[in-house]
Amino acid sequence: MDIKTASAIRRLRLVSAPEAVSFILLLICSVLKRTTDFNAVPVMGMVHGVLFVLYLVFWLDAWNRAKWSFGRAALYFVLSVLPTGGFFAERKLKRESESAVDAAIAARARQEGIVNA
Repeated sequence: MDIKTASAIRRLRLVSAPEAVSFILLLICSVLKRTTDFNAVPVMGMVHGVLFVLYLVFWLDAWNRAKWSFGRAALYFVLSVLPTGGFFAERKLKRESESAVDAAIAARARQEGIVNA
């Protein structure tokens, strides 16, 4: 796995948790709008919308670069539309990005003749 693939996975991981937080806050704001005079739905809706679009762009990039199967890509998409799914996606992507970075560093070291492994 190359550095660009590892970076794509890392970008997706970094946006997944904030996207999940914004989704939860949007749900809370929706409830507050209906039960009180507090209406932050337009602001939180915009914030969540931007983060969700970023998640989708990074998801497509990671799917393309990492050559994920349809099932794995679908899993990360489904996790993005669940209120707390972004936290689970972040955890899975963290493990995947760490192993991808380690593999990329090892491949680069072998290519430059630093390591014979």
